[in-house]
Amino acid sequence: MIEQIKLYLDVCCLNRPFDDWTQPRIRLEAEAVLAIIDRCQAGEWLMVVSTALESEIAQTPESTKRQQVMDLLAVAKIDMRVTEEHIRRAKDLQSFGYKPFDALHIACAEAARVDAFLTTDDRLLRKATTQSERLRVRVANPVVWIMENNFAGEGENDDSSN
Repeated sequence: MIEQIKLYLDVCCLNRPFDDWTQPRIRLEAEAVLAIIDRCQAGEWLMVVSTALESEIAQTPESTKRQQVMDLLAVAKIDMRVTEEHIRRAKDLQSFGYKPFDALHIACAEAARVDAFLTTDDRLLRKATTQSERLRVRVANPVVWIMENNFAGEGENDDSSN
C-alpha cells in the first residue's frame, strides 16, 4: 500500500482562506490551501494537526474567524498531542531563532514525519530555507509546494505553448 501524503499546515495557512482575497498573492495562497484541504477531505492526503495549533488558534481575537479556522481542523485524520519530547525539540529550534509557536509546530511536524510543513509566513520560510540542515521536515509555501509536486492528472499542460 502506498503511503498517503501527510501535511501539516500552520496557523498562517489555516487563516489564509479567510483573509482579504483582493490581493493576488493572498488569493493564490488561499486557493492553494483550500485545494489542499479538499484533497485531505476527499481522503487523498492526510492533514496532521496538533494541540499546538489548537492553542494558537484559540488566541485569535475575532470569534468568527477563530471558529472558521477551528472548523478546518476537523478535516485532519491525525491529531497529535504535544509531548515533552516535542517541547524539548521546540526549545532547540527556538535557540536557532524560531518563535515559540513556530518551533512547536515544526517539532510536531517532524515527529509526525509529514511530507511538508506548509506556511505562508515569509520570515519563517526564509529562516527554514537557510537552516534546512537543522530541520527534519521540508518547509514550503502551499502554492510552491503544489506547483513543485505536479500531482498526476492536475494541471498537466504542454508548457511549449507558453
